[in-house]
Amino acid sequence: MTARRRYITTTIPYVNAHPHLGFSLELVQADTLARHHRQRGEQVRLLSGTDDNSLKNVLAAEAAGVDVQSFVDRNADAFAALRGPLALSFDDFIRTSSDPRHRVGVERLWRQCASSGDLYRKEYEGLYCVGCEQFYTPDELVEGRCGEHGTEPQLVAEENWFFRLSRYADRLHQLISSGDLRIEPAARRNEVLALIGRGLHDFSVSRSHSRAHGWGIPVPDDPSQVVYVWWDALGNYVTSLGHGTGDSAYDQWWETSERRVHLVGKGVVRFHAVYWPAMLLSAGLPLPTDILVHDYLTVGGRKISKSAGTSVDPAALAATYGTDALRWWLLRDVPRVGDTDFTPDRLTTRADADFAGGLGNLVHRIVTMVHRFRGGVVPASAPVNSGGLALVDVCREAPGLVDAALADFDFRRAIHAVWEIVEEANRCIDWTRPWELAREERRGNGEAAKQLDTVLVTLVTACRVLADELRPFIPDAATRITGQLTPVEGLLPAAQPLFPRLHEDVQPE
Repeated sequence: MTARRRYITTTIPYVNAHPHLGFSLELVQADTLARHHRQRGEQVRLLSGTDDNSLKNVLAAEAAGVDVQSFVDRNADAFAALRGPLALSFDDFIRTSSDPRHRVGVERLWRQCASSGDLYRKEYEGLYCVGCEQFYTPDELVEGRCGEHGTEPQLVAEENWFFRLSRYADRLHQLISSGDLRIEPAARRNEVLALIGRGLHDFSVSRSHSRAHGWGIPVPDDPSQVVYVWWDALGNYVTSLGHGTGDSAYDQWWETSERRVHLVGKGVVRFHAVYWPAMLLSAGLPLPTDILVHDYLTVGGRKISKSAGTSVDPAALAATYGTDALRWWLLRDVPRVGDTDFTPDRLTTRADADFAGGLGNLVHRIVTMVHRFRGGVVPASAPVNSGGLALVDVCREAPGLVDAALADFDFRRAIHAVWEIVEEANRCIDWTRPWELAREERRGNGEAAKQLDTVLVTLVTACRVLADELRPFIPDAATRITGQLTPVEGLLPAAQPLFPRLHEDVQPE
């Protein structure tokens, strides 16, 4: 049987500054899903990248006194370099200003929508937020300001190309309400349905060449205009697969893939759940199957943002506290719904409790007992499924619980299912008291010897299951755990501390 194919994507961030922790949440979530589904035997393609063709990038480059291409290349390099500090496993990384696949794909998508009669040119005046790269109506503002950035939008008047979004309102409502286009969590789905229910208006999909400072992809057959950054950026999900070039990857991962999954932040749901599906309907292309929405990370109650001055450097955090600790906090402490405030103290407290005091301590105890009571040899003949140990049942049930939680885009629930193994293993040790069984064995009690074998092999097997189920979440730590539980010339390696205890007074530079 051919393995299921799953195409997973992150959004592509503007590169007007270096990456911050807020986007790292999405990267780590996407990577965890990709690793999990690969481990379950699916074929997975994970895409990330950078949104280079933005007016924000142009203005930031001008402020820095650097030419735009050099500026975006430098910052895009910083985003791509997060692969190491965050232990990411993306299969592809697209840069919209320089990847040769992108422009031809955007042009192809534009012409497909034009052929459907959905592009037209008209004069327009509106309130434009540079931070969002979006026009707003007055009733969408908060006391005259953008709700996302807190800035007053600019009044812009020009002639642009428009897309007939209004044509697709009924179809989008049907797709989303039926679940054919799945939006999670439900609160975000309901927001999108309410937005559509209020009526959809055609939106501008180009900017004048002069206002864009000449930066961006020219509109096909109209060099006086450049393609609007959101149209350009949304296309990356198919241009990266060679849409418009005849590349077989497009058919494999978009046309015939069982799941096409977008991870997005709550601030860009409108673009991904309304604009993008409408563009695809117009072009006659398949839609995404899943749009998974996360909320924001905050610092002192304010959204982590490059422009707001609340940026937190994820590479510096990983260098200071470790990749495992950073990924763990993002997945363990950030809820499915609701913003989450970040502090280094919360990260270190979680890591010390769960790693040094929990997981690391458990593995160390078990390996030490195998060495102490069996000379480092894991009993081979003891039946793991005997003895009435609840730990066996917990290990058997954990994979299914993890599958169900991640299907619901709930990382905390998935980790809770895995962590039940840690807690039940500790209860197993407390209940069976292996040291007392060893004492009885030395007194010649053969039944105690058999029980001790059963307990030890069950504990070792449980930790191996634990490492396997933790691998998508903390791959580096899982590899260390597996190494500690893998015999070398018949013996387990001597017990070693797997996790350092982090000090609260250590701060990243």
